[in-house]
Amino acid sequence: MITSETVRNVLNFVLFQAGWFACVLYPGLPVTALALGLFMVHMLLVSQKRFSELQFIGVGVVLGGLLDTLWFRLGILGIPGIEETAVVPPWLVAIWALFMTTLCHSLAWIGQHRWLPFVLAPFAGALAYWSAAKLGAVTLPDTALSVAAIALGWLVIFPLLLFIRKSLYTELEP
Repeated sequence: MITSETVRNVLNFVLFQAGWFACVLYPGLPVTALALGLFMVHMLLVSQKRFSELQFIGVGVVLGGLLDTLWFRLGILGIPGIEETAVVPPWLVAIWALFMTTLCHSLAWIGQHRWLPFVLAPFAGALAYWSAAKLGAVTLPDTALSVAAIALGWLVIFPLLLFIRKSLYTELEP
């Protein structure tokens, strides 16, 4: 376990970015295994409160998976070459798991400012999905509507996840 908070936060951010890019550039089961490996590196080297963090990550993965499922069902989000997606693909679940690690480490500071999650999340969340679409991992059937719906979803889910961390997992607060 790394003792320096700065080094842990940098490593956490690098692991998330590496996992995001790998999953978006090569969506599928093999990259999901790679993302799981990155997640394990995080848990071994970065996480200080593993049990609580795993619980929090589990909550976020479920909520994020439900949100992505809603977007797939409503036609806001799609998978290239697949007409209808009933279940969130494993590589997207892996991205949610890796993202959730950042809320306890490299992005935890965002929750210290009441207004920042509401300003940052809609932009950053929509940008991530738009970027994934540009890289070919997902489709945005109606780009403007899809980006707006995703921004609205992130306006809700990001502050909700920070509220859950603050209310139920106080030991994970920065």
